[in-house]
Amino acid sequence: MGESVGGVPPVKVASFDCYGTLVDWEGGAAAFLYDLARRNGDFDPGPGRRLRERWEEIQFEAIQEEYRTYREVLSTSLRTWVGERGYRWNTKEGEALERAMQAWQPFPDTIPALMRAREAGLRLMIISNTDRYIMEQTLRQLSPLTFDAVVVAEDVRAYKPDPTAFTRALEHARAKPEEILHVAFGFQYDIAPAREVGLQTAWINRHREQPPGDERPDYEWGDLWGLAELAERQASA
Repeated sequence: MGESVGGVPPVKVASFDCYGTLVDWEGGAAAFLYDLARRNGDFDPGPGRRLRERWEEIQFEAIQEEYRTYREVLSTSLRTWVGERGYRWNTKEGEALERAMQAWQPFPDTIPALMRAREAGLRLMIISNTDRYIMEQTLRQLSPLTFDAVVVAEDVRAYKPDPTAFTRALEHARAKPEEILHVAFGFQYDIAPAREVGLQTAWINRHREQPPGDERPDYEWGDLWGLAELAERQASA
């Protein structure tokens, strides 16, 4: 790669949070939960976004506990969410959520932008809070895009924001921490722990939100085209 851009070291590797950054996690989860509410006879459950936000709060609490597979986390967090809303629980709903997650689609910019970044010389990695089996299905949705390394929670038996997955990713990166740019849509799970281990960070702010607190990433883009442009500027420098 070329010289540094914007006063920071040149990026050799881009790592990504997968769900929410590359794949439309928010839309997929909101649609699933809204449909589940309707099937339980709740014809005015509120916006899908609100349903998803509450479920995510429950899930975040679940991953702070002793490690369980992500399949279990999905099921137990959904069961708690269902119970809070007074719906009848069926274990098949947890299985249905796992299947739905495997089919959630990448954002329109994901594949073409990352293909451009790879062509400009970046190596690509995924660091994700999931299991190998679920990730394998998602990687099929991202085809023909390929990644140089994929680290999931199952590999390290810990979930972000625990930095263990980032530390494992460094073993695969063949680059110094400051030469790795972690690209993510969330501060809580990704931006903070990535900075903790010395990575550069980029916030994919698709909803044009204000950053939480005083923390600022090295880059902020509305989509992944910003990464492609950064890689191409570096390559031509």
